Amino acid sequence: MNIPPTNWKTDGIRVIAPQARDTGTPETKGMNRQVAISGSRTGSTSLWAGTNHIKPGEITGAHHHGPLESIIYVTSGTALMRWGERLEFITKAEAGSFLLVPPFMPHQELNASDTEDLHCALVRSGTEEVVVNLPDLIPADDPEWITF
Repeated sequence: MNIPPTNWKTDGIRVIAPQARDTGTPETKGMNRQVAISGSRTGSTSLWAGTNHIKPGEITGAHHHGPLESIIYVTSGTALMRWGERLEFITKAEAGSFLLVPPFMPHQELNASDTEDLHCALVRSGTEEVVVNLPDLIPADDPEWITF
């Protein structure tokens, strides 16, 4: 059992303002990740959290996050998400949608709009960012649409 902090004022709630986010996180082609909460930045003991910005019409590089489970929350825009060993599956997620990405799952985000930015909030099950880019992955030509 964890012992509660002795000083709730200094060891309690933390607010990470947008301008305080850090871009010093591993990148994937076509996206701009910013870390807000991590073990090294804020002392988090279980989670990593940040944001993701993808420009209109952008297709990101294929990647996975190693042993970390990830949650993506679409805050604005519309995402197309491809996943699988050859990115053979695809789905759509609009603002307000959550996506659950299992550990080691190859995936790729696409901004479905040619005019609007795609913004997402990200949470991972570890305290530091893990990104494994997959530049040699050859995507399937015609992914299967999955509807949830």
